[in-house]
Amino acid sequence: MRKNREVAVIVHRGAEFLVARRSHDGHWNVVAGQVEDGESFAAAAVRELAEEAQLDSPVVDLDFEQSYNVDEEFRALYAPGAYTVTIAAFAAEAPPGWEPILNHEHDDYRWCSLADALELLYWPEMKEALRVLAPRIGIAR
Repeated sequence: MRKNREVAVIVHRGAEFLVARRSHDGHWNVVAGQVEDGESFAAAAVRELAEEAQLDSPVVDLDFEQSYNVDEEFRALYAPGAYTVTIAAFAAEAPPGWEPILNHEHDDYRWCSLADALELLYWPEMKEALRVLAPRIGIAR
């Protein structure tokens, strides 16, 4: 069963952002995943970063949380009553020359400009988190 707490980790390298295509539905996303029971948002962000991209990097809390309501058609996938999901956003800086090693959850990745990443990302919550990060690392929206 899916939980009602998730993290998003925006990986950046200079003015480029990592986006990865999800294997099961073809949607482009940032590194993201569920927060396990007893795990903090920050610990989940570090874990997801290592699992999905093989990047061992500190994460920076963007102090940006969002929520979304689970569509009726997907409610059976969630724990009873977990129909509103909270997402906490983090950022991680990739070292020069680093490339991700994707796990089974993704089948492709791209380094994108801000505009291209915003165009590719499927979920509006991820786009908004990217818009929050960009000016913090000196990239104009």
